[in-house]
Amino acid sequence: MATFLSFSFFLFLSVSVSVSATPHTTFIVRVQHDAKPSLFPTHRHWYQSSLTALSDHSHPLSSRIIHTYHTVFHGFSAQLSALEASKLQSSYGVLSVIPEQVRHLHTTRSPQFLGLKTSDTSGLLKESDFGSDLVIGVLDTGIWPERQSFNDKGLGPVPGKWQGACVVSTNFPATSCNRKLIGAKYFSAGYEATNGKMNETLEHRSPRDSDGHGTHTASIAAGRYVFPASTLGYARGVAAGMAPKARLAAYKVCWNAGCFDSDILAAFDSAVSDGVDVISLSVGGVVVPYYLDAIAIGAYGASDHGVFVSASAGNGGPGGLTVTNIAPWVTTVGAGAIDRDFPADVKLGNGKLIPGVSVYGGPALAHHRLYPLIYAGNEGGDGYSASLCLEGSLNPKSVKGKIVLCDRGINSRAAKGEVVKKAGGIGMILANGVFDGEGLVADCHVLPATSVGASSGDEIRRYIMSASKSTSPPEATIIFKGTRINVRPAPVVASFSARGPNPESPEILKPDVIAPGLNILAAWPDKVGPSGLASDKRKTEFNILSGTSMACPHVSGLAALLKAAHPEWSPAAIKSALITTAYTLDNRGETMIDESTGNSSTVMDYGAGHVHPQKAMDPGLIYDISSYDYVDFLCNSNYTTKNIQVITRKHADCSGAKRAGHSGNLNIPSMTAVFQQYGKGKMSTHFIRSVTNVGEAKSVYEVRIKAARGMEVRVEPRKLVFRRVGQKLNFLVRVKVEEVKLAAGSGVTKSGWIEWWDGKHNVASPVVVTMQEPV
Repeated sequence: MATFLSFSFFLFLSVSVSVSATPHTTFIVRVQHDAKPSLFPTHRHWYQSSLTALSDHSHPLSSRIIHTYHTVFHGFSAQLSALEASKLQSSYGVLSVIPEQVRHLHTTRSPQFLGLKTSDTSGLLKESDFGSDLVIGVLDTGIWPERQSFNDKGLGPVPGKWQGACVVSTNFPATSCNRKLIGAKYFSAGYEATNGKMNETLEHRSPRDSDGHGTHTASIAAGRYVFPASTLGYARGVAAGMAPKARLAAYKVCWNAGCFDSDILAAFDSAVSDGVDVISLSVGGVVVPYYLDAIAIGAYGASDHGVFVSASAGNGGPGGLTVTNIAPWVTTVGAGAIDRDFPADVKLGNGKLIPGVSVYGGPALAHHRLYPLIYAGNEGGDGYSASLCLEGSLNPKSVKGKIVLCDRGINSRAAKGEVVKKAGGIGMILANGVFDGEGLVADCHVLPATSVGASSGDEIRRYIMSASKSTSPPEATIIFKGTRINVRPAPVVASFSARGPNPESPEILKPDVIAPGLNILAAWPDKVGPSGLASDKRKTEFNILSGTSMACPHVSGLAALLKAAHPEWSPAAIKSALITTAYTLDNRGETMIDESTGNSSTVMDYGAGHVHPQKAMDPGLIYDISSYDYVDFLCNSNYTTKNIQVITRKHADCSGAKRAGHSGNLNIPSMTAVFQQYGKGKMSTHFIRSVTNVGEAKSVYEVRIKAARGMEVRVEPRKLVFRRVGQKLNFLVRVKVEEVKLAAGSGVTKSGWIEWWDGKHNVASPVVVTMQEPV
């Protein structure tokens, strides 16, 4: 997707401002709700009056307001000039002016892999009645309502609390909604304010999905049971979402040019007002301070209203500091692999078999013969463009009738296959770059193709080079092996999954958890081919995609199940249950592997670990958080009272918060400290935590400590004695470390755990220490 320069601004206005210039840029204006003068009957009238002085004849007042916001915060978005923005920024009553981000998407067997079995007579699905009265709001590219994943057979009436609507629009009649898909809206005003009127031959001016991403994520969260399900014959079986009876509300905020903050914020506002219980958001952008982040602000408003917000961690891995959507009131989800893959191996002319993966359902290459093999980067012209198989870079004379090795990067993986096919190639091998490592993603290709790791790509290039100099020219074939299950090891941390540490708040461990996000089967629209390419006219009811986009709705659906089983739990309590019951060992009993390297993964890769739904239903203890605790956290993060008010709508007195401790004392399960060494020798800190008993009335928990080498962890008291359900008890964790030798500007991270154990529940919290040597 192209990136467009656009600005949105959050402002608190207590006075009208008179400036004039031609408007051409989007701003989001945040106002103090209680500042509306009594002479105006509604906030909108007040907003219009405030803009009257800014209006000119070339751009009438009526077109300046884009959205008005009433729930997660109060205000409006409008088109103003840069000059007007500058004057507003320096005006009395204005708290913040925020450049708008354009966000982008973070692009069957997983319920079984997670232990959610319909045949169980007890457990999370049974206890929650499959999430039947909970509503999940999915902010994405819309939905394809005719999919069987969204049928309402056997569902009861729409929950009485629901205040939302099914917006009747082009190609989206009222019958598109039912007792399953109970709401559908679209938000395009912000998108069109920047990009002009949408091309309705390419996009639907309605909640209908013309991309596929939203349909896929919605069915992961709450798709009904559908059998048979497969993609081009792969992953055959029963497809189901995490909360099969939960109700869905689709909020279309993403378009061909991206997902614009003003529209995302309008969807947050609408979803909370409509009555959703969970918001699922598989989009993200660059990390900025929370008071400049529309998603963080919208998510805080949702959380403040009791709505759980799950967001994807991003696909910028395997490098560090790549995680996005990092606000502590958001549950940030990374991606793992389940125990299923789709092997498609390369057989070289020298007899070597190179492992790969693919989802290709067309006529396959013959296994018993070999085909000419070339590396696109060796074929003259612009070697770099050709190596990546970019549009127009391949010479048909060199490619025709051959298998082509392409490097990963720049254009989409499926698009590379289309380039090879148009140039006359008969197959493609897609090789990871060094940064991608050995992580493999199975794609629905338009020609026989497979993906191989970085080291395998190097091996194939060496073979091509040596064979080209011999009497036996390079040859290969691709052997498609279908679907393989019960793969070991699993789970593994997906190579693309974004990693910590948290760029904005290093004392808040992110991602929080990982969930299935690699090669996930879910619903797909009719009008989009499985490769996502415009030229792909194949139809499939289901498609296999990978990304933290797919991991996020797994957690959204699980949150709905947990909320259904425990209606009294806050968003923080649900998040705590998912974190403290997560696991870090794979199906071999060893620490989960980092797919990109083949080595053991760390807390910066997986956070607390991989979600374990059945255990999360009965976590024993939870770490709860109020909205005012987040205010204290922001105070201790050195945010100004003005910045805090932009995020929380609350007037903050930070004197008490700063006396009480530091930002690491936010009552989350994980405990993370960052030390600047400065030759100190020994360094220490402490964490204060409070846990609430949600298990048995009379229970005694004893602490177990697992500290890394060179790290001392003490917990006081070492025993927590509860007499009733709902009782809260505090404890103190002291952490000491000794200075280690580091080069200037470098750092090292050590991690351990504390676990509260009552003989039944194991309540685990990561304890993470990073030591840095200043430059």
